[in-house]
Amino acid sequence: MHDEAAMQRAVALGEGARRRSAPNPWVGSVIVDADGTVVGEGATHEPGGPHAEIEALAQAGERSRGSTLFTTLEPCSHTGRTPPCVGPIVAAGIRRVVAALEDPDARVTGNGIAHLRAAGVEVVTGIGAESAARSLAPYLVQRRLGRSFTLLKTASSIDGRVAAADGSSQWITGAAARADAHGLRADSQAVVIGSGTALADRPSLTARDVEPPAVRQPLRVLLDGRGRVPATGSLFDPDLALTLVVTTERAPAAAIDAWSAAGAKVEVLPTGLGGVGIDLRLALELLAGLGVLQALVEGGPALHAALIEVDLADRLVAYVAPTWLGTSGAPMFPTGGPSTLGDAARWRLLDVRAVGADARLELEPVR
Repeated sequence: MHDEAAMQRAVALGEGARRRSAPNPWVGSVIVDADGTVVGEGATHEPGGPHAEIEALAQAGERSRGSTLFTTLEPCSHTGRTPPCVGPIVAAGIRRVVAALEDPDARVTGNGIAHLRAAGVEVVTGIGAESAARSLAPYLVQRRLGRSFTLLKTASSIDGRVAAADGSSQWITGAAARADAHGLRADSQAVVIGSGTALADRPSLTARDVEPPAVRQPLRVLLDGRGRVPATGSLFDPDLALTLVVTTERAPAAAIDAWSAAGAKVEVLPTGLGGVGIDLRLALELLAGLGVLQALVEGGPALHAALIEVDLADRLVAYVAPTWLGTSGAPMFPTGGPSTLGDAARWRLLDVRAVGADARLELEPVR
């Protein structure tokens, strides 16, 4: 097996662990012996469990000696919930380590590579870096920028409308698209909505009927700067999942007390620019501090538009239905635009495919 193929296998293994590993990164590792045979594989377990490299070493056993270890992220060199990975790698007799990415965590950042090289292990970086970076983007953003990675999810008609003129929006897309969206919830550590969506849809925001199942339900996050949403319904049912309400000093004390009495955690943040809404960057920094690598922002349109306007949207998954709602329908992003095409913000298409009768588009901003 050549280097690129081995790293792509490691990326796939890591992807399979993303629903269990957070707040640790979902790393994948593959050990290939001198004959090109895969002798060990691994992926990060739940926090406190073995890292990908350790699982691969255990599977390979004595066949690790003289082999090459491929891993999507630099092996750790610090003690956290588990001991460092670099020691067992050296002790196993691994001859060469190929790491797609250096770890941006301040406790690692090159130290793992330096430790291995000092022990006589050849280290190569950069092979498969693009694929690994796309897979690990939530972890990389959280560690580098100190905020959660934001994935916007929207469902619209073919003309970009998320609701009809009377406000009805359930269901624009079909069952297959909705099931796919539950997978996005399971892949995320938090699901975020604004007060308008909470009032209109009364959602539970849980990940349901997904395979593989999520180890734990994502944190439900309500952004309500004015205390509009009552502390009732499934969103405030602690038996379903935990709920965090992020608000401002503009919210009445009675609303804050009611949220707390219902079992939700409440955080008060400053307002955004011009005293409107919540400071979204601070909200994402708050979530990062709670171990949220990826925050799935499900709506509504005003929240999506606000995140895009302040350049806090990292990826967009748009489900587009073969339905036409016309100009009286609610737009997907109710925001102003550039005066000329040359000033338009550009997005890169990462993936497009059919999901049932609908189309699923995945994009990221070109920064």
